[in-house]
Amino acid sequence: MKKIAHAFIRPTNSLNFLSHREIEGVMNSENYTYDLFRECALAVLNTGSEEDDAELTANAFKDFEIQIIYQSRGIKLEIVNAPASAFVDGKMIRGIQEHLFAVLRDIVFTHHKMSVLGRFDFETSDGITDAVFRVLRNAGVVQADIKPHVVVCWGGHSIPRHEYDYTKLVGYELGLRDLAIATGCGIGAMKGPMKGAVVGHGKQQIRNGRYIGITEPGIIASESPNPTVNELVILPDIEKRLEAFVRLGHGIIVFPGGAGTAEEVLYLIGLLMHPDNHALEIPVIFSANKKSEGYFKSLDQFLRFALGDAATQYYEIIIDDPQQVAQKLQSGINKVHRYRRRQNESYAYNWQLTIPSAFQQPFEPTHENMLALKLYRDQENFELAAELRRAFSGIVAGNVKPDGIKRIKQHGPYQLKGDAELINALENLLLSFVEQGRMKLKGEYKPCYELLS
Repeated sequence: MKKIAHAFIRPTNSLNFLSHREIEGVMNSENYTYDLFRECALAVLNTGSEEDDAELTANAFKDFEIQIIYQSRGIKLEIVNAPASAFVDGKMIRGIQEHLFAVLRDIVFTHHKMSVLGRFDFETSDGITDAVFRVLRNAGVVQADIKPHVVVCWGGHSIPRHEYDYTKLVGYELGLRDLAIATGCGIGAMKGPMKGAVVGHGKQQIRNGRYIGITEPGIIASESPNPTVNELVILPDIEKRLEAFVRLGHGIIVFPGGAGTAEEVLYLIGLLMHPDNHALEIPVIFSANKKSEGYFKSLDQFLRFALGDAATQYYEIIIDDPQQVAQKLQSGINKVHRYRRRQNESYAYNWQLTIPSAFQQPFEPTHENMLALKLYRDQENFELAAELRRAFSGIVAGNVKPDGIKRIKQHGPYQLKGDAELINALENLLLSFVEQGRMKLKGEYKPCYELLS
């Protein structure tokens, strides 16, 4: 792979002005934080790559180095052996440069405030919600006095071309209606809606289109930001990333995906089924082209079996009709606007949404924790949804996250156990993902899990 031997990069929009004490905090970050920063920085510099194995990328750039250089007027980055694709004629691409300093802001600077200064409370539900808000605000993603307009788009990174093209068509219709797009910032169903919205915004001569990428360190290392993202924010972990989506978004579209998409759906439906959230307005649409209709049939069947028919009232399935998807979302977001105005609720951040602790506390997908999950139907539906969400989170980790891949290599597949009927339904759903090639971008998929009843 081609590399740029040496480069110095200065901040663009992020971290232009720091106090000497703030710079000290950045410079004195512990080794773990630096390693995390280096890993995420490499992912950003590798923007546009279609590789989803973080280990392969790390091995290809073992000699990559990045250092923070202190200057009295601020900071700059010294970069050694970076991917050449991040540069044009020896100069770093502006968008990638901005993303790089977004990584520095969210991984190092924010970490200092969280851990060293102790300004964030991660022990209570309210504290976590406040921390997510402050990370988003610090990144400039929370924008006051703008009517609801953010559409969250979820879906797989490992999808066939016809599904990608469909997400672009939906994004185009959203762009025509001046709606902003928020995704997980990667490729596939995260890239398609943004690319389509760019064209839609261009047709309407909208020059300030928003393409928000929300990620976390374990994901960004294996899913580099796509080039369309113009607002990048990295939350500390998957749970805070998911909370950022549902607090920031005003409507949600789900496209076909794999284990990660199922995790997001279970998180969302579990929250909406919580008694405290029944009155909230949040339009949710599952959509695919005709060729991929079976994906949502399988997912819908699993949700009905696991959580009951009541789960289906919180989403609508629309097949092969991008215009209808956009119209329904626009109508739903108008309802959100009216509801928030009646409630005197913020347009920019959904404070009223109740998120139980089970959905907020980080889940570490060790073999012990995966085996201990309570996959039984004799509990509240939203509690079962939280357990199933963790199961899928572990499978995502085993598929694409460096730590998860390492654990599988050392100890073998994760084991999951529960009700025989529920485990059987889960197995059928996962098998459909494997058969459709939704677990891995390239090569034969070797399951990182075993199901026990």
